Amino acid sequence: MATTLSASRRYVLKAGLALAGGLACPTVIPGPARAATGTRAVNMQLGWLANDNQLGEIVAKRLGYFEEEKIDFAIQPGGPSIDGVAIVASGRFEIGQVSSSPSLLLAASQGIPVKCFAVGAQQHPYSFFSLPAAPVRAPQDMVGKKVGVQATGRILLSALLRKHGIAEGDVEVVVIGADMSPLLTGQVDCITGWETNRTALKVLGPDRITMRLWDQGVRLYAMPYYATAETIEGQGDLLAGFLRAAGRGWQYARQNPEQAVDLFLQEYPDAVREDELAACRTLLDYVFTEKTKQDGWGCFDPAVWQ
Repeated sequence: MATTLSASRRYVLKAGLALAGGLACPTVIPGPARAATGTRAVNMQLGWLANDNQLGEIVAKRLGYFEEEKIDFAIQPGGPSIDGVAIVASGRFEIGQVSSSPSLLLAASQGIPVKCFAVGAQQHPYSFFSLPAAPVRAPQDMVGKKVGVQATGRILLSALLRKHGIAEGDVEVVVIGADMSPLLTGQVDCITGWETNRTALKVLGPDRITMRLWDQGVRLYAMPYYATAETIEGQGDLLAGFLRAAGRGWQYARQNPEQAVDLFLQEYPDAVREDELAACRTLLDYVFTEKTKQDGWGCFDPAVWQ
């Protein structure tokens, strides 16, 4: 799997990326001819409802970066009843994004012809939150306790338990929704979520205890971008244009977080500016790391997939 992912990435970005301000600028590579005045659609299918995890794409859309690449870009929201990977694999939409890299590993193991061509977050923000009265600072602290997990996060909890030699039966799993109230009401001793979800985390207060999945040795990517093997091989120039535009959007957000959030609010006016700005600053620390300084936005290391 790692070799396949690496090959896909090399095909789109090619060897030797041009770097500009920490941004990898993919070289346009051969692909289908495009009419001089025409545009091509890039629909990005999500596995969830659009949120600030798509900040860079939204900025790029609002600032016309996709238009400059002659791309008609749209975000297609997901949800619990939508199988985004199946939709992209069917050819209905051009690309997709899942929350976690194991989703693509699972798809590959099932023979679904999709491959990763870039990643949004270099480290996974998935974390386990607890309160000072019953702290969970290490995986062993979860033994005998109730852990609240969203249905899509069970695979991540299983990976953590397996990494630390803890039997799944030693932890009581309680499937929860997106809010953190079960921890406050005592229904669970520990609850999971993304450290970037500042709106949900506010209710836990500043004394909450955070145990990051990444810090406990489970090294996964978040927000990987994927497409079918056919799209990667046959429309590499389209994907390169998408990466250029999206990368510029993320770079703009890094340099201008407040303005980026304002652009996000133009697209999603019901969001709370203060919460989105806090989330933006946290998220950018996951998107831009020492690795991206060297290899550029969107890069990934095949070793992390193993």
